[in-house]
Amino acid sequence: MKHATIRRAAIAGASFLAFLALWEGIVRLGGYPPFILPSPEDVLRRLGVLLADNSLWRHAGVTLGEVLAGLGLGTALAMALGYALSHSPLAERLLAPYIVASQAVPVVAVAPLLVIWFGTGFLSKMLISALIVFFPVLVNTIVGVRSVDPDLRDLLRALEASRWQTLWILEVPAALQVLFGGLKIGATLAVIGAVVGEFVASNRGLGYLIKQGQQLYDTPLVFVGIGALVLMAQLLYGGVVLAERILLRGR
Repeated sequence: MKHATIRRAAIAGASFLAFLALWEGIVRLGGYPPFILPSPEDVLRRLGVLLADNSLWRHAGVTLGEVLAGLGLGTALAMALGYALSHSPLAERLLAPYIVASQAVPVVAVAPLLVIWFGTGFLSKMLISALIVFFPVLVNTIVGVRSVDPDLRDLLRALEASRWQTLWILEVPAALQVLFGGLKIGATLAVIGAVVGEFVASNRGLGYLIKQGQQLYDTPLVFVGIGALVLMAQLLYGGVVLAERILLRGR
């Protein structure tokens, strides 16, 4: 197990170094100026400046707070509604058109409305993030709860188990694996939602940093902001995977 982990880490490191070498080669052969395509060295130098004055940490902290709040809110609402709909096919048929319609409209189109209604601060970014997280978690919650073995339901019903006992003893453990599939998607989408909100109207956050770099033709700054977002999404995804392993092992 240890050797396999080391081997995977070595492969990931080698592929990343190959990517950097390819990137550097394209810049050198093409003779691109930094405002068109910066070299890895240009991006690293810009990263050092942002770390030295703590601006990257400040902006990343703002975005991370919006992402975590949006992920938590969207997940909680989606799980509660998904559980209710999984037990009521009639309610699902009535609400399904509206839920699907809410997802058919691009979040980029909805974000300006939320900014107008809730302001340019933290709340609007959290709501945009929650909105984009909501649908995948909702669908996976419904699928997960409905995948419970009917014979086990009958068994608990015969034992006169209450609704809460059925939920915690049977439905939650049975639905965990499917639910975590939705959470993995939601963890990465939450980052997109927060950044879209920051693009629309904001004076802080990684989205604001990227927009500022684009307006100033500071392309290395744009690359640093994108890299920070990728790292944030990877860490959130890894956290969900770790929680999945722990809880499924316990199950």
